Amino acid sequence: MTNMQLKIRTAELNDLPKIVEIYNSTIESKMVTADTTPVKVESKVEWFHQHNEKRPLQVVEYENEICAWISYQNFYGRPAYQKTAEVSIYLHQDARGKGLGAILLDKAIKECPSLQIENLLAFIFSHNIPSIKLFKKFGFEQWGFLPEVAELDSVKRDLVIMGRKIIM
Repeated sequence: MTNMQLKIRTAELNDLPKIVEIYNSTIESKMVTADTTPVKVESKVEWFHQHNEKRPLQVVEYENEICAWISYQNFYGRPAYQKTAEVSIYLHQDARGKGLGAILLDKAIKECPSLQIENLLAFIFSHNIPSIKLFKKFGFEQWGFLPEVAELDSVKRDLVIMGRKIIM
């Protein structure tokens, strides 16, 4: 996949079923999300509407099919943190391992100044080595470590907070 073949656009409400499908496809691996059972489209409508021009939700199309999505969310929900955001990137199982995550993370970093984001965060399970390596490749550092804060199939899991200062 190359940038030339991808179309990235603001998500529309009718994209939500595909967004949820991609999200749910990551649950079984126990590597990406702390959800343990599939979520329903209806449960994500409010989350969808929380996105806006400064904290967008975008879908990625390849050959007219949504293959990934990227979202920005406020960190901690208080005004003093408005220049800090969390980024989430989810890929359809057929799009994984093809460099799309790197394309999207690069795009996210470049778009931060226009979104007034000075600090970009990612919350990653410590056993998700591919994601940690990807974020490190793009200059993210470990800014936090929360030991055994999640439990997946009776296994305690650590959460790593990766962060990067954005040069404005």
